Amino acid sequence: MGQFNFEETNLICCYRKKTRADTVAAMTAALPYMETEIRELAERTAEKLGNLLNVILDPIMILGFGWDIKGAAIATLIGNFAAALYYVLYFMKGKSSLSIHIKDFSYKDKICSSVLSIGIPASLASLLMSVSQIILNGIMAGYGDMAVAGAGVAMKVTMISGMLTIGIGQGVQPLLGFCVGAKKWERYNKLIKFSLFFAFAVSFVMTVLCYLFTNQIVSAFITDVNAFDYAVSFSRILLTTSIFFGIFYVLTNAIQAMGAVIPALIINLSRQGIIYIPALYILNIFSNASVLMFAQPIADILSIALAAVLYSNAYKKLSGSY
Repeated sequence: MGQFNFEETNLICCYRKKTRADTVAAMTAALPYMETEIRELAERTAEKLGNLLNVILDPIMILGFGWDIKGAAIATLIGNFAAALYYVLYFMKGKSSLSIHIKDFSYKDKICSSVLSIGIPASLASLLMSVSQIILNGIMAGYGDMAVAGAGVAMKVTMISGMLTIGIGQGVQPLLGFCVGAKKWERYNKLIKFSLFFAFAVSFVMTVLCYLFTNQIVSAFITDVNAFDYAVSFSRILLTTSIFFGIFYVLTNAIQAMGAVIPALIINLSRQGIIYIPALYILNIFSNASVLMFAQPIADILSIALAAVLYSNAYKKLSGSY
């Protein structure tokens, strides 16, 4: 297979059939899904590179050089630049069937609409996360600086409980995409059932550990007594729904693997936007910081239910069309 590039070789290995015609047919059917998976796999590789540099440089810039917030910003900037550079060098070396040369740019065959259908939901999700964080900090500021600090640390605690399940969801997405493209629904069903069970088990274990060791985890981020109390209280509120993170991330990635653009857009807009932001303003009526933090668990539960419904509809529609 020396004449094939990396992506083509992987495609042939994944979809190889008894005859050449069947192999070509399986690969052709999978291409709409494979294009999405290849892009997302490359994105995650670059993202991990940027995050790794950020983790290494943060303590160097903040503690070593004593640059505080400025150091953290510089570390993040370097990480993002390294991730972007990875993209450019990878494609310029010609190791991919994809091209970044101007001569290959085209507006034909609905290329722009395809790119926008994938990029807009992801961009809106990132934007809403930033907007919702600004709104939370703005409302929480009314309860004092220590409450704001406690909320920030609580978010980090829940991130710890959910990081593994995010990885599981991202890891299973290409596998589900392969099954959809190859029309291997029996294999798809076995994979999604196992993924849901395994992700839930991991979520359960991580949530229990974070709940039992909340004090120890929080103490690694903050020392002020008042902020510490807020952070512990807020963390345990947010952890009430983190046990379901695995199910949520597997379902959302499964929807994307099926190429269901609209459902994916709805989910990306709901958890940190359509549901979460109104919940913040409604709960703020009670003038209690702890009650305000329940906006996230409420958004989590409703988003998981929404993801389950949208996944079921997308699955029935797609599997029934074959």
